[in-house]
Amino acid sequence: MTSTKSIIFDLGNVIVPFSLDRGYQAFARLLGLSPNTVAAHLQNSPIYSQYEAGQLSTTEFHASIQKLLQIDFELATLREAWNAIFHPQTSLSDELVLALKKRYRLVLLSNTNELHFEWLRERFPLLGHFSAFTLSHEVGAMKPDPKIFAAAIAHAQCRPEECFYTDDIANYVEAARTHGILAETFTDEAKLRTDLIRHGIAF
Repeated sequence: MTSTKSIIFDLGNVIVPFSLDRGYQAFARLLGLSPNTVAAHLQNSPIYSQYEAGQLSTTEFHASIQKLLQIDFELATLREAWNAIFHPQTSLSDELVLALKKRYRLVLLSNTNELHFEWLRERFPLLGHFSAFTLSHEVGAMKPDPKIFAAAIAHAQCRPEECFYTDDIANYVEAARTHGILAETFTDEAKLRTDLIRHGIAF
């Protein structure tokens, strides 16, 4: 049996829960638009995925979203509305993450963007326990692209089969498995603890 050396976590809805509706409502409140209008514009535009894939800088994204919504607003307003999607509490306990940190190298693997990640690092000390961050906007590729999984394995500093990965999106779990990574779908901390124990991962 291969021993695990690194635990790789997804970010959104694994470490920090989020809801896009919270963001639509924040945009609506700050800009005087209806949530449905904001949602329709954002859902039908490629700029969100372009920003997360590193194809747009934050400055370019700000300009693009102003054009998309046909209203001018400050970057500070974008930062507030854009990050309103996140809930104030993490999904995982400090206790579990600290216990895992003592035994394994912790790596974050996330489809995310500069505004989100900077905001989350400022507010969630839990992220300070990670040794490496594999972020789509820095890698220039989004899950399930093989390029981002290769980057995560490199950050794990071990073989794929020595990594355990958890993600709330089943397709990304399956993609990880194709790279030889031991992976399980995340629903909550109780299931994660069960999965870790089942795979012989001590904490």
